[in-house]
Amino acid sequence: MSEDEPENGDADGEAADDAEQTDYSVEELRDRLEELQELLDAAETEADLDDVEADVESLEADVEASDLPEPDDEDEDAPEEELVADIEDVQSDLEEARGPYAEDVASDLGDVASTVADTRWTEDGHEDVLAAVETFVDDAGDALDDSFDVDDEEPEALADALEAVADAIESAGLDADDDAELIATLLEATETLQAAVEDAEEWDDLSIREQLDYHGVYDQVDHRKDFPPEWHALKVYEKNFDAEGVLVVLDRLDSDFMERHCMEVLEKLGPEEALDEMSQRAQRRDKAAIRILGKIGSEEPVETLVDYVDADSDPELQKATFRALGEIGTEEATQPIANKLVADSEDTRSRAARALGLIGDTRAISPLADVLADEDEADRVRASAAWALNQIGTEAALEEVSGYVDDRAFIVQAEAEKVA
Repeated sequence: MSEDEPENGDADGEAADDAEQTDYSVEELRDRLEELQELLDAAETEADLDDVEADVESLEADVEASDLPEPDDEDEDAPEEELVADIEDVQSDLEEARGPYAEDVASDLGDVASTVADTRWTEDGHEDVLAAVETFVDDAGDALDDSFDVDDEEPEALADALEAVADAIESAGLDADDDAELIATLLEATETLQAAVEDAEEWDDLSIREQLDYHGVYDQVDHRKDFPPEWHALKVYEKNFDAEGVLVVLDRLDSDFMERHCMEVLEKLGPEEALDEMSQRAQRRDKAAIRILGKIGSEEPVETLVDYVDADSDPELQKATFRALGEIGTEEATQPIANKLVADSEDTRSRAARALGLIGDTRAISPLADVLADEDEADRVRASAAWALNQIGTEAALEEVSGYVDDRAFIVQAEAEKVA
């Protein structure tokens, strides 16, 4: 070996020095973590923060790869666990140091717009929200060198104006570094708007009595004869055919007593205004609501009601459903109800026949005539079939009934004699 050639041992040492270090001591890792914190504190741009983030990820990998010692005391945390926790703190500080970004401001503004549109405000609350939105769109317009219009005072229009500002912010292409001052201005205006909307009085902030008073329920109470006083107001609403007032009381009072009386009044009135509320209740198998839907007469809830025709395990639900479908008069229910003319229950067969009579669909004449012609052993069911044919009232239907004036059952005779 010549004198100029290095020994193998020296060559190996140089190679080891040049190799990338993969195992670090706790102290070395701690020193790097402190340096990262200093770099983070000094960072001024998003690019600086990106560099810090890359260094944090590198440090995380080295902590995981290093063979760090276990603690001497079982109650102590392992050095690796402590380092991981401290790195997570730096990552949290890093996230807080970023931004604000234009898209974040637009997102927050979209949330405010949804709140404005979806919340039911009191009169005072609506005035406060209106003022806050008008101020915001003016300030945002000045900041963006643009103008935004509030078309009217309705919450939906206010939300549309806020969405328009959010769209303008997103499309402006604002840079977190170059436009930091403008973004900060928009963020401050948005936070002011958020605070104003949060402070505005919502309908749900009012007590039940305040809500009722707002709707003028207590204006109906001219004496204290009835208790609770809302019961007297309910009687006044019934007398005046004021379904809206009844629905207010029903919606606001959590009282079984008042709910029962409200539903009784609505069943008497059969108001179109109650359709949505009663349809929702009918989906929960509320029998009183189903009876009210029959009085209202709209075909909107028919699909829900037809599903209950087969509710043999709940006779009262089935009874209310037959009656309601009959009163609505929808031919969609003819066949499902006609199928019940052969049900096991005598009550079900009788109610089905009468429901068909109320519907008045001529397709029911034949099955009703079969029931009348001694195919049902119960005379009460046969009498219901005769009644139904009389209700349908066509020449063919009446002809089916007329031949039973000498029937063995008086109640069937009575129906036949109506034709004579």
